[in-house]
Amino acid sequence: MFTFETSDPKEARRFRIAQFNGRTATLRSAGASVTGHVRSIIENKSSVPLAWVITIVPEEPKAGTATRHGARIRAFAGDFC
Repeated sequence: MFTFETSDPKEARRFRIAQFNGRTATLRSAGASVTGHVRSIIENKSSVPLAWVITIVPEEPKAGTATRHGARIRAFAGDFC
């Protein structure tokens, strides 16, 4: 798990929406990026300015799915003759 703290409300909202919808989110910080599912967003009320602690479960990159198939139009070319 990867945990970080942010004080940007737009960024916290983006991660909260990703968590609600079950989508992956990507965090980019200091040249490194982490992609995964958001596990929790906790508001840190004791900090000034207001901050959120966000926990992301990293996802392994998918290998070998970069191949692209041919055009689908040719698959149905025989049906129109």
